[in-house]
Amino acid sequence: MLPPVLNHQHELLTLNMKELPIYTDALPGVDVQPLFLDPHAGIWCLRVLFKPGVTLPTHYHTGTVHLWTLSGKWVYAEYPDQPQTAGCYLFEPGSSIHTFTTPADNTEITDTIMIVSGSNVNFMPDGQFVGMLDANSIIMIVENLIKERGLEPARYIRAPSPDFTRK
Repeated sequence: MLPPVLNHQHELLTLNMKELPIYTDALPGVDVQPLFLDPHAGIWCLRVLFKPGVTLPTHYHTGTVHLWTLSGKWVYAEYPDQPQTAGCYLFEPGSSIHTFTTPADNTEITDTIMIVSGSNVNFMPDGQFVGMLDANSIIMIVENLIKERGLEPARYIRAPSPDFTRK
């Protein structure tokens, strides 16, 4: 016997990345395509395209990361002998610290898909706190880009807000 279904789904929650906008220069040298953003559970799934020569701030992960490299090449400054190239999958445990960079001599865009739980806590090279990046801040970045550039609204999967049970 099948178990009772709590969430009656009338259609698949599916997106075609070929049909979704990519928000160029969401951060300098970084283009973003949101796929799933859940600010309540702190989970974000993004397609991120990095131009050659991009270095992100050193960051501490409060949760786990799953990252697939589809094209290009990137490396963590802390692990220079382990470059990630097309076809690589990387799992990062929570509490990891690293500095993401794409080599300046990359001949193509580094295309990735990531599923992140929690926040990136970002720091300057001297260890000074810069800010945080999480599902909520990504929503704000995308919404600001849409407003500032007069773009079409974003289409991505977003978890519903928590609610009370009904009588």
